[in-house]
Amino acid sequence: MTQPGTKLETFPNPASARDYTIRMTIPEFTCLCPRTGQPDFATLTLEYVPDTVCVELKSLKLYIWSFRDRGVFHEAVTNAILQELAAALSPRFMRLSAVFNVRGGIFTTVIVEHRKQGWSAPETVALP
Repeated sequence: MTQPGTKLETFPNPASARDYTIRMTIPEFTCLCPRTGQPDFATLTLEYVPDTVCVELKSLKLYIWSFRDRGVFHEAVTNAILQELAAALSPRFMRLSAVFNVRGGIFTTVIVEHRKQGWSAPETVALP
């Protein structure tokens, strides 16, 4: 039986000489409100430019699942996930957007970023 886990596994970046974006949508994120204990639901969007490694998807799924029974504020959990992913992957760039479902008439979106020192984004190309 598969269980939640906190170990993020990686594999070698197959195109480490190139900047490219990996974008993942995680529509079933859940954690608990630290005040009420009620569940909070969010859609996470993870975008990153890998350096030497990429995150292995099953380990990411199990890692995300590990938050299901944790009482944590939206801002804290979004920052913690980004910090742990950035520590495991050392990406050139990473952005995590957490769009939480309505709670008490308020939608909350938290966006956090990590940028590797010395890395700058490539120039955007506008095609006609």
